[in-house]
Amino acid sequence: MDAPIKKKIDLEVEVTPNNIGVNPYQKWVHLAKTIDAWRIFPRVFVGVYIYLLYEVVIWFMTLEEPNLEQAGLVSVIVGAMAAVFGIYAGTSGQSKKFKGEEG
Repeated sequence: MDAPIKKKIDLEVEVTPNNIGVNPYQKWVHLAKTIDAWRIFPRVFVGVYIYLLYEVVIWFMTLEEPNLEQAGLVSVIVGAMAAVFGIYAGTSGQSKKFKGEEG
């Protein structure tokens, strides 16, 4: 067997940063960071879920003789609300830790 051929390659790499001016998308970056900091979408999601939970509970209480399936539906929706709120309340600092902004 022939020995492997080893060659030395010289590369020229430019290490000076290229400043091409102001980032044209900087306003969008600030908007995205603001939406992330204010947690707009999770708050809207929890608000809509609270409204739907309210409507389902009111509907269930107006039934004269609820059956097992209807009781199961309400039970699942109320239990899911506890999980949704627990996830919402427990994730305030996780994204910062993941991004390395908080140590």
